[in-house]
Amino acid sequence: MKYNPAAVVEVTRGNFVESTHEVDVIVADSSGKIIATYGDADIHIFPRSANKSLQALPLIESGAADAFGFADKHLALACSSHNGQPMHVEAAGEMLDKAGLDGSCLECGAQLPKYPEDQMTAMRSEGGLQPIHNNCSGKHSGFLAFAKHTGLKTNGYIGFDHPVQKEIAGVLEEVTSAKHGADNYGIDGCSIPTFKIPLTDIAVAYAKFGVGEDASPLRSKSMIRLRDACLKHPEMVAGDNRVCTQLMQTLDNRAFVKVGAEGVYTMSLPELGLGIAMKSRDGSFRAVEVAVSQLACDLLKLDEVDVQKMKPLTNPILKNWNGIEVGSARLAK
Repeated sequence: MKYNPAAVVEVTRGNFVESTHEVDVIVADSSGKIIATYGDADIHIFPRSANKSLQALPLIESGAADAFGFADKHLALACSSHNGQPMHVEAAGEMLDKAGLDGSCLECGAQLPKYPEDQMTAMRSEGGLQPIHNNCSGKHSGFLAFAKHTGLKTNGYIGFDHPVQKEIAGVLEEVTSAKHGADNYGIDGCSIPTFKIPLTDIAVAYAKFGVGEDASPLRSKSMIRLRDACLKHPEMVAGDNRVCTQLMQTLDNRAFVKVGAEGVYTMSLPELGLGIAMKSRDGSFRAVEVAVSQLACDLLKLDEVDVQKMKPLTNPILKNWNGIEVGSARLAK
C-alpha cells in the first residue's frame, strides 16, 4: 500500500492561493487490498448520502422494484441526492404511486429544491413545500416500497429500531464488513440512521459495487443493476449543474460517483476494479468535487482530449457577481 500526505485542494484569487482544503482519500480493490492512501488511513467517517446505492440494495433484492415495475430512472432516483427539479419530484411521485402510497407517507422532512424557479413552483403547489421535494425523497420512496412489498408497517420507517432500517443496517454491515450498531450511529439530515465507519471499508465496498462482486449472486446482480441504472440516468442521481451528474456524463459511464454531506465522495471505476472513498476534513464540497474529478482523470489515464473535457470539474473557474473571473480551484501537485 502506498501512503501519501492528504490531498490538498487549493483555491486561488488572482495569482495567489487564498484557501486550502485537506482531503483524506482511500483507493481499494474488490479483494480488500488498499491500493493507495492519501492522509489518514485509519479515519472513521459518516458516509452520509454517499452510500445511498448500498442502502438501495434491499429494494432490488426483496423483489420490490420488479413487483412495482420501477424503471431504471426510478432506481437511479433511489440512489440520489437530487435537486428537487420537476423530473425528480415527478419520478418520486411515480414510485410512491406504483407502491400504492403517496407523499404523505414520506418522513424525510420538507426541503426547498436547489433552484429558485423550482422553489417557487414548490411553494405555489397544492399543499406548498412537501417532503417529496426533499433531495432524499427518491431514497425514501424506495424504503417505503420495500416496506410495502415485504409487509412491514410504513409508519415510522425512519427509526433506528424499525425493521426497514434494521434490514438496511444489516446489508451495510455485510457489504462494508463494518459494524453498524447502536454505539456508532447518528441521525442523518433526512432522519434515518447513519453510521460512522472506516473510510477504507467504504472504498472496498464501492470497489465491489462497481464490479458486482459479492458472495451472494443476487446481491452481485443487484449492485450491477443499480450501478447501470445510475450510469444510464445520471441526471436523476443529482441533476443540472451538479458534479455527480456532470462527472458521470463527461466520463461516458466509466465512473459511478456519489456525493455525501460534509464533504464525502464515493466512486467506482469498474474497468479498473477500484473503489474510492474520500472526506474533506473541513466538510468542503468544493474540495472533494475537485479531488474526485482529478483522481478519476489520473486513475483512468485520460487522453488530452478527455482531460480538457474534464477541466471545468478538475480546475473550475471562480467568478464574482459581475461574472468576472477571480480565481480557480485545483488539486495541488
